[in-house]
Amino acid sequence: MPRYFAIIPAAGTGARFGASRPKQYLDLNGRPLIYHTLAALAACPLIERVWVVLAPDDPCWAQYDWSGLGPKVDSVRCGGATRAESVLNGLQAAAMVAAEDDWVLVHDAARPCLTPALLTTLCQELADDPVGGLLAVPVADTLKRANAEQRVAATEPRASLWQAQTPQMFRHGLLTRALAAQRDVTDEAGAIEAAGLQPKLVASSTSNLKVTYPADLALAALILREQANS
Repeated sequence: MPRYFAIIPAAGTGARFGASRPKQYLDLNGRPLIYHTLAALAACPLIERVWVVLAPDDPCWAQYDWSGLGPKVDSVRCGGATRAESVLNGLQAAAMVAAEDDWVLVHDAARPCLTPALLTTLCQELADDPVGGLLAVPVADTLKRANAEQRVAATEPRASLWQAQTPQMFRHGLLTRALAAQRDVTDEAGAIEAAGLQPKLVASSTSNLKVTYPADLALAALILREQANS
């Protein structure tokens, strides 16, 4: 039976957030943001090991105590200049234990509200899938295309459009080859699509948000408190 592993690319600086340190280390309910992300994956009984891909010169990781996450979590300082490079380097590090057909779940470091239910649904729906897939939500808002003057050039139909989330789950060998061939993609599904395959969309929740701006951090704090009380 294939095994399950996870990779968290965490070599970015979070420039759009505008904080003095990478956003994955900002305080979220008394813990670094990334702690909540890692805790969700480490708690999943299916996942055997979680690799955090750090920048080689990351000064923050060693400042925290991660022992509460248990023995599954390990860090590797092989982050690249882009997300795709970091994930590919993480896959190469994981190759010491992961086989060609083992599943790898790639999850955003700044997406801390992943629930056990969503994680279980993803793994169950993709367990026998020949390609793999990702969590996503149908686009709900009206979409406008802008021109160079930032005026509306067109209204885009939203039917059949989905907003990609993470985790994105693919076989180790397939994802390694796809990312090696397509290093300019913004998510793993994009590399798989470029290889001519069609990842499956697994319905998620808007609560599985990615922290990009300061307001997102406050919302994530509320979501995590609500989850803890439910």
